[in-house]
Amino acid sequence: MSVLENIKENIDNSKSILILTHVNPDGDAIGSTLGFYNAMKKIEKKVVAYIPVPDKAFSFLPGYSELLTGPTKPNASDFDLVVALDVSDLTRFEDTLDLFNAIDNSICIDHHITNQNYADINYINAVASSTCENLMVILASMGIAINKEIGECLYTGILTDTGGFRYSCKAETMEMVATIMETGVNTAKIYRTVFDVTTLNRTKLVGRCIDRMELLEDGKVAFTYMTLKDLEDLSLEEADSEGIVNLGRNIDTTEVSIFAKERPDGSYKLSLRSNDFIDISIVASKFGGGGHVRAAGFESAMPIEQIKQIIIDEVRKQYEKEEKNEEA
Repeated sequence: MSVLENIKENIDNSKSILILTHVNPDGDAIGSTLGFYNAMKKIEKKVVAYIPVPDKAFSFLPGYSELLTGPTKPNASDFDLVVALDVSDLTRFEDTLDLFNAIDNSICIDHHITNQNYADINYINAVASSTCENLMVILASMGIAINKEIGECLYTGILTDTGGFRYSCKAETMEMVATIMETGVNTAKIYRTVFDVTTLNRTKLVGRCIDRMELLEDGKVAFTYMTLKDLEDLSLEEADSEGIVNLGRNIDTTEVSIFAKERPDGSYKLSLRSNDFIDISIVASKFGGGGHVRAAGFESAMPIEQIKQIIIDEVRKQYEKEEKNEEA
């Protein structure tokens, strides 16, 4: 039996499904969660999607208001199947790991090359742009046609994980987007909502990060950071910093952009982006993180200046390695 057939059989036989995703969920995590949630509702499955703290920026998506949120968790004994979406390894569950472990039957659908195949059934296609793209394959194999509600969710995940199609996209990705558009999804409206609509205070946060930005390594690397005080001063949440890493990436001389976000415990979450040459996932993996060729990240408890220096050193090594490869 193939993986797709196994997934279909397990979903068909389940009586109650719990959907989980990773901590600090991005557009692909929330898009895949709600896309799958709406698909399960379409085939009249009993399903719950639990995200403790969802990003309000995606509140426009169908099913967002039906998410189970907050610290009160669902009862694991109420479910006979758990589906993990966009979760590369067990540490990415954080507060929901106990739920995942408590349910005997598990499926993981993901697109991270670092995925550890921790579930009973794993569908991992690292060539796909996003988990939402992989979900389209799974839903097709199950005979579930994508409607407008499902399409809006899946399009949002593909859109955000490709950086608005600025990162490398395969022809298959664009073909899937075309399929979604046929359902009547207003892709232009979603693009504007995700990338263009903002608030005055978020604009001020962007301004602070630009003021702190440094161009290093002869302009090849951009580095900036955000503090908890920034969020407190502007009455913002961490999710409001989404996309700031791309500001450095867009500078004409820059190959790598680095954005550090201070966490409540004093540690930092690092977001890394590259343009053309450097596999930034290799850099992130040096510090226990991971991700994709052009977008990756990790966390560190070191002081900000120390973090900056060690990342710059590692980026320099990767840059020199790529230059040697080009010369060879």
